[in-house]
Amino acid sequence: MDRWTAIRKGRCPRCRSGQIYERVWLWRLPMMFAYCPECGLKYEREQGYFLGAMYISYGLALMVIGVFALVLWMLTAWSVERDIVIAAVLFIPLVPVLVTVSRVLWMHFDRAVDPD
Repeated sequence: MDRWTAIRKGRCPRCRSGQIYERVWLWRLPMMFAYCPECGLKYEREQGYFLGAMYISYGLALMVIGVFALVLWMLTAWSVERDIVIAAVLFIPLVPVLVTVSRVLWMHFDRAVDPD
């Protein structure tokens, strides 16, 4: 499996076959495994490891809120400030998805830069 497919499917950055997150139901937040079920890679290398994922999450959040605000601005006659506030409120339900995606992206980026 190539790297982009592994990222899209939420797979381990080393073996690319083990899941990073448990399968979840709609009413539960996803739980991350501590170790890869296939190869045993420890996902959180050190305390504070996912600080980089917060930067990725911030950048992705700005892009999504910007797209929401742009669509609202184009479709409504509201002020730009109101569009931005409403876009931020519309973004709130997407936060759990964004956190999981940013952690997967961070692990794959970190593994590509510093394998061990």
